[in-house]
Amino acid sequence: MDPEPEAVRPGGAGRPRGGPVPAGSGRAAAGAGVAAAAAGGGGGEEAVSEPATLCELFYRSVDTYNKSQHLKYKRAGAWHGISSDEFRRAMEELSLGLRALGLERGDRAALLSENRPAWAYADMATLCAGAIDVPIYPTLTAPQVLYILKDSEAKLAFVSTPAQAAKVMEVKSQAPALRQVIGMEEGASFPGGVLTLEEVRAKGRAQLQVQPSAVRESAAQVKPADLATIIYTSGTTGDPKGVMLTHANIVFNVNASTAAFAGLDRHDVALSFLPLCHIFERMAEYLMLHHGVTIAYAEGVDQVVGNMAEVRPTLMCSVPRFYEKVHVRVREKVAQDPAWRQRLFAWALKVGGEHFRHRVEKTSPGPALRMKHAVADRLVFKKIRARVGGRIRLFVSGGAPLAREVAEFFGAAGLLILEGYGLSETSPVIAVNLPDAMRPGTVGKPIPGVEVRIAPDGEILTRGPHVMKGYFRKPEATAAAIDAEGWFHTGDVGHLDPDGYLVITDRKKDLIVTSGGKKVAPQPIENRLKTNPLIGEIVIVGNRRNFPAALVVPNFEALEAWGRQNGVTFAGREELIRDPKVVSLYEKLIEEMTPDLAQFEKIKKIALLPREFTLEAGELTPTLKVKRRVVEEKFKDVIDRLYGGAAA
Repeated sequence: MDPEPEAVRPGGAGRPRGGPVPAGSGRAAAGAGVAAAAAGGGGGEEAVSEPATLCELFYRSVDTYNKSQHLKYKRAGAWHGISSDEFRRAMEELSLGLRALGLERGDRAALLSENRPAWAYADMATLCAGAIDVPIYPTLTAPQVLYILKDSEAKLAFVSTPAQAAKVMEVKSQAPALRQVIGMEEGASFPGGVLTLEEVRAKGRAQLQVQPSAVRESAAQVKPADLATIIYTSGTTGDPKGVMLTHANIVFNVNASTAAFAGLDRHDVALSFLPLCHIFERMAEYLMLHHGVTIAYAEGVDQVVGNMAEVRPTLMCSVPRFYEKVHVRVREKVAQDPAWRQRLFAWALKVGGEHFRHRVEKTSPGPALRMKHAVADRLVFKKIRARVGGRIRLFVSGGAPLAREVAEFFGAAGLLILEGYGLSETSPVIAVNLPDAMRPGTVGKPIPGVEVRIAPDGEILTRGPHVMKGYFRKPEATAAAIDAEGWFHTGDVGHLDPDGYLVITDRKKDLIVTSGGKKVAPQPIENRLKTNPLIGEIVIVGNRRNFPAALVVPNFEALEAWGRQNGVTFAGREELIRDPKVVSLYEKLIEEMTPDLAQFEKIKKIALLPREFTLEAGELTPTLKVKRRVVEEKFKDVIDRLYGGAAA
């Protein structure tokens, strides 16, 4: 059945599109609604045609830009660069080595690793051999890894470290298609039966000397319609499903998303820290390669801020949790400052907010505001920017909704966050804000070539070249997700505003329906509350109950400091969260932060939890989103007590 007519049709037909340009060429930013940059900045340059496959994209990148530092990584306390030529040579040796091990076109190669240059080598080596890679999050357990290895029938598996190798070797006998395991880390002692990356490269090196163009010739045989990757979903509602994405899917998304990164060139540096297993980071990496941006791999989540100060990136992709933590940390620090500094910060934030609103609305701030903003910037905002390297031109946020308050805080400080929206099944970008056409509180307009419609029940539907080929060997699941007219059903609820900007309300399955039949979208409320430094995480519950309630994970560092300042004695977290003063603090805080909610949306009761949600306990996804169903099951007794008994 055809959905309701609220829709946005693809735009940008016939508009210039971005591609690699000769070294030193500028790039013109696209105008509003155009999601690709015009080629070149040197008047009259002929536009370069787009690559058709990821293999072609790779070769164009290393040939065109020929950088001394195409990739960067940190080892033994120092940053090291990998040139374009070294990148190409490592990839080609590895690709021929994989073929010597029996990897053939259409075979699957699993990739179980944290972000590192070897991830990029393995990825491109697999693709240029005509094979398909299957990324696996390194946080997964051995049984979870086994499921993906068996379902994908992976012929070989790359592993980053001996610990990851042990995971695979533990289950290898139960994955009949798996023939070989390859360890990536240099100098590491891998278990018996594991080849090292250098050993595989050595196999290819000999062949490359005899046939120097062998990998280019193999890469040229790859077609846009060929599968590039199978990405397994998180599986929070059942067994994970393998999302099949073609070269054409991803290359389309790279080209159509370019305008969000307006003005990219070979002088830019991107810090990579989101898992490359996640399609958001992976597509962004291809986009960076396409435009000659240097990619620096962060040491890990805990080292990101420190790495930013060292690498001084100009752009970075992340999920909202990172921006929320930076926002909270800044506010925590300000709260410890003398009163006059707190007043200065509040004044600067007000001035910065007004200045940012003028930018969003494309109006002139006027001389008085410009003068005040210059003072606020010098005294306050410049220091905030210095904490993230001092050169950030823009952040891009995806993977979950970003609280408007957080986006506006960063905007006030001169740190632009462009929020986008997409899923693994859509390669991933569906919509994104642009530097010259942004609207905080929305995820931007659909990118060119992408259609978006809102179904009668509010579900967001999308159609276009970005939509996956289907779920691997799951035709019924594919048919349930993509209807007969080609519309992919996202499972998200939202609407298009009068100007065509897409607003996400929540996941369809996460909407709370009270016993009175009222619908409550928990995410927007949770995102607002998480901007308070005392709240670490919050999960609103209440399905089939009389009213909404909330499980609250305090930011214990901030709460313990508050407790000491307010005469609360406690031996540990359990005692702290039971103190009546603390419970009252959070009840009042939540009430004061949600005065505009309808009565049926208001949180009537809360339970403070004594620990953070963790990846290890299965309560967070690898991109740090809360697994709502897991949390509700684990804390079922706590929830029941909030309502005085079991669910109706």
